[in-house]
Amino acid sequence: MTEKTITIDSIEPVEIYGVNDVKLNVIKKYFPKLKIIARGYSIKVLGEDSEIINFEKKLNMLVDYYHKNGLLTDTVIERLLGQTGDNLIKEKEEAAGTDIILFGNNGLVIKARTENQKKMITSVNKNDMLFAVGPAGTGKTYTAVALAVKALKNKEVKRIILTRPAVEAGENLGFLPGDLKEKLDPYMQPLYDALYDMLPLDKLNQYIEAKIIQIAPLAFMRGRTLDNAFVILDEAQNTTESQMKMFLTRMGANAKFIITGDPTQQDLPRNQASGLNQAMRLLKKTDGIDFVELTSVDVIRHKLVKAIIEKYEADTIKK
Repeated sequence: MTEKTITIDSIEPVEIYGVNDVKLNVIKKYFPKLKIIARGYSIKVLGEDSEIINFEKKLNMLVDYYHKNGLLTDTVIERLLGQTGDNLIKEKEEAAGTDIILFGNNGLVIKARTENQKKMITSVNKNDMLFAVGPAGTGKTYTAVALAVKALKNKEVKRIILTRPAVEAGENLGFLPGDLKEKLDPYMQPLYDALYDMLPLDKLNQYIEAKIIQIAPLAFMRGRTLDNAFVILDEAQNTTESQMKMFLTRMGANAKFIITGDPTQQDLPRNQASGLNQAMRLLKKTDGIDFVELTSVDVIRHKLVKAIIEKYEADTIKK
């Protein structure tokens, strides 16, 4: 008789146990030789080694299905734990296609919605560093955060680090009330907004408290080595050349970096060169580093945003 404790920290327990353990009781029917005790994120299993190995394999299959589809019903559990389980997952993956990145809260489908967003997905799979640049509303940051959350859920990385240079767009953070965190949180809000779509609030808070997800100004990156992490530098057009070099050289083992920015919306002082422009020029032909340029065609906000960007681009050309 063997005893093993299995942790399911990548999924909310109620999603796999069900209300009042309804789903768990369905699962138990398929493993009559095992004693299964579930408490929070831990499942204690007692029985023969071969039975426990099979149980863990099937449990992982259920968790994977939930991550891919955002829902795990009693009926699906029955089918997955039957002989057609593996085939069902394959059929769902083929039906979903390759554009889906992950399923967020309440089954929200988060996927690439434009060709250049699809290029971001392909690029991240092939390269360790990606520069995704383009105008506002093209989904650069949202797609990058989705790819980071997917990597964390799939245990490809151990943490997510999201950062921005603390440069104000015509405003002064020093005059805002509160401590440093309270001053900076509104500035980092776009990153939080994306995460709110992709992770349950209590799980997100747990990740932040455990520093599995870190959201911090770029200055806080100095001196760190970022191993086993998916790292996103947002609003990179507002980095100085020295800041960009500092950030890029933080890259550690088993790390993925995505740098996003809009070169047309720089908020640096007029005499300060953008580190994004320099990095793109210097690293253009470096193996392992890729570049995806999004345009007004990729805008997925209100239709007027696309029209506004095109007008400003045309005016820039005239000048």
